[in-house]
Amino acid sequence: MRLPNSPRLLLACLSLPLLSSGCVLVTDNTLAADSHGNKTIVIPAGLDRAYDEYHYAPAVRVGDTVIVSGIPAGGEGSYEEQVRRMFERARKTLEASGAKLSDVVEINTFHAQPKDSTAFNAEFERFLKVHKEYFPEGYPAWTAVGTSALLAPGAVVEMRLVAVIGAGRSPRVKRPD
Repeated sequence: MRLPNSPRLLLACLSLPLLSSGCVLVTDNTLAADSHGNKTIVIPAGLDRAYDEYHYAPAVRVGDTVIVSGIPAGGEGSYEEQVRRMFERARKTLEASGAKLSDVVEINTFHAQPKDSTAFNAEFERFLKVHKEYFPEGYPAWTAVGTSALLAPGAVVEMRLVAVIGAGRSPRVKRPD
């Protein structure tokens, strides 16, 4: 078990094995392989507040599967700049978990701005331009949902991801013959 420096993180990590098969808490880019399938909570640099105050893991790794919690696209700048920062944060979170963007097998996006199908299609085209920069091939499964509100103030989109480490090494596209 990798022990964190923070007493609150240490307490949380030591209490979780009572509830599950085990826990490893990682707060930097060092991630030991876990062949037992234990839950590894991954907290990239600068995201301690998510775990300490808001009580969620930025990412959870079980074996070779990595689940990344929702990442909002907000802050200053254009729509495209906000979405690009969201993808960069996703990249950093995946890397801290031992995965790459190419390993992503599923994304879910939640879009707050469009209020009808026409507006959703227009926003989707803007989003897709940035999406193509980060997923140029071997596309993951994707569900895009319109919603009336997101938790992060001012966020235009929120995205969660699922990755399987190594899945991006040689993706294949299967089509009917």
